Order: sequence, then structure tokens, then C-alpha cells
Amino acid sequence: MPLDRHPPAIRTLHPADWTVYRALRLRALADAPDAFCSTLAEESQRPDDVWAARLVAPALGAHQQGWPFVAELDGMPVGLAWVKMESPGASLYQVWVAPEARGRGVGAALLDAAIAWARARRAQALHLAVTAGDGAAARLYRRTGFVDVGSPVPRAGTTLSEQAMVLALGDA
Repeated sequence: MPLDRHPPAIRTLHPADWTVYRALRLRALADAPDAFCSTLAEESQRPDDVWAARLVAPALGAHQQGWPFVAELDGMPVGLAWVKMESPGASLYQVWVAPEARGRGVGAALLDAAIAWARARRAQALHLAVTAGDGAAARLYRRTGFVDVGSPVPRAGTTLSEQAMVLALGDA
């Protein structure tokens, strides 16, 4: 089903959205099995209560557990991002955009939401690690103002490397 050409809507995932989160996470792992630190096989086996529990801590204000955002186009969930406070900065992870939504501003909208969230909590910087070789993701991050930090480093337990990146937020 083709998506209309409306801008993406970004909202916070809440505990009742655990099925949306599960569906997006499993799609992300199927689409990019090397980009995340877990596998489709591992995540597929998790019971429903584990999926729901992942969204409870953020809803209760436990920001150290992360804050989940979902991107929707025409009401359909097509993207995911989590941001987590790690004093004095914040970390961005689980960023994924569905293939049918790429090139539609979804990734940029998710980044904008994560950056605004981190700034509102006075984070000095936003950190992330992108899989080395994922040129599209790296270009998106660089367009947003992220810069590379050091050289790519091997990801434990894989043959992949990750490039650390940071966006200075200053005195938000």
C-alpha cells in the first residue's frame, strides 16, 4: 500500500503501544540484521510482557531507561528511535526507518524529536554509533550536525565495526 505524501507525525510510545513497538523492532531486525545489537531470532522469542515492560519505565518518567519515539505516515508506524540520558549527555539508539518511508523526512523528524528531548533535559551532547558502511544513516546524521568521533571500532561478537558520532548541544 503506497503511503501518501504527508509529513511524518512523531509521537511517544506508551505501554499500550507495545505491539507497535514489537512490530517495528522485528521489522527493523529483519530489514537490517547487522545494524542492531540483537537478532530477529532472539527478539522474536520474547514474551509479550517483556515487550510491554520495555515501555513502562519511560512512561513512569524513568528517562535513564530511554524514551521511545515512533514515526507515522498516514497513521502507519514507519520509524523508531530511542534516546536515553547518560549524564552529561544523551545517547540515541534503535533508529530505523521502514524501506517504504525512506527519503520522506522520517529519519530527520525522528532525529529532531530526539534532539529536542535531549535539549529539554539539558544534555550537553547527543551520542550514537552507526554501523560502519551504512552510508545512508551516516549521511543523515551528518546532515543533522553529528560529527565522527575517532575511528570505527569493532562491534563485539561480530565482524562489523561501528562509528561513534556526536552532536554538541551546548548549554541547552
